Amino acid sequence: MSTDEPATGEGAVTLRPYQRPRGVHPPADFAPYKSSALRAPSQPLVLLPHRLTEITGPLLGEERVKPADADLTTQHAGEPQGERIIVTGRLLDGDGRPVRRSLVEIWQTNAAGRYLHPVDQHPAPLDPNFTGVGRCITDDEGRYRFVTIKPGSYPWRNHPNAWRPAHIHFSVFGRSFTQRLITQMYFPGDPLQPLDPVFNSVPDTRARQRLVARFDIGLTEPQWALGYSWDIVLRGRDATPFEPDGDDR
Repeated sequence: MSTDEPATGEGAVTLRPYQRPRGVHPPADFAPYKSSALRAPSQPLVLLPHRLTEITGPLLGEERVKPADADLTTQHAGEPQGERIIVTGRLLDGDGRPVRRSLVEIWQTNAAGRYLHPVDQHPAPLDPNFTGVGRCITDDEGRYRFVTIKPGSYPWRNHPNAWRPAHIHFSVFGRSFTQRLITQMYFPGDPLQPLDPVFNSVPDTRARQRLVARFDIGLTEPQWALGYSWDIVLRGRDATPFEPDGDDR
């Protein structure tokens, strides 16, 4: 969070504020997405100055992220059930330049549409060979790459007969915990997308389509996995829509 006001106090730092573009990111309170009303702020935000600790740490430690962390299909003794896929793309700034050495994390349901989480109790099977979380560091071209299982759709209690389209949650870290953005990637041709309040909370039609990955036969590996391409753009006219908070649905 940045502020227009001069920072005061020991260690305070004034950062240039970033104006979020209109019509790209979803609002904090979107009436069709009912639970957003429970967590949206009801009072004007209080902008706090960043201090040195907020803009320099805590440090990630790239050595903690292993290449195996990016393959969600090999984290257990057996193979998970479902359609194996490759998801790859580039993390870019508003000018199209690669954002290097950044942490990208994902989490998702299994092929049956169930999260490995105690709150998720809908009657779909858990997969003992699929945890549904992964992470990687972008390379010098800003590229990330995951091998995983295509997630399933699942019911939720937002409205009668509500189902979430298949999606993968993405978290992108900068150089500190105050520089974290969260979004969701969807799959092409999903008939649930026009019915989904989360997907449709993004105001602009073209911005919504930037959340949908592109099937790529060039990334597809014969007799092994389908390939999907999806770039994440942090700012500018072609910015990827990001969530206003860390919602986990």
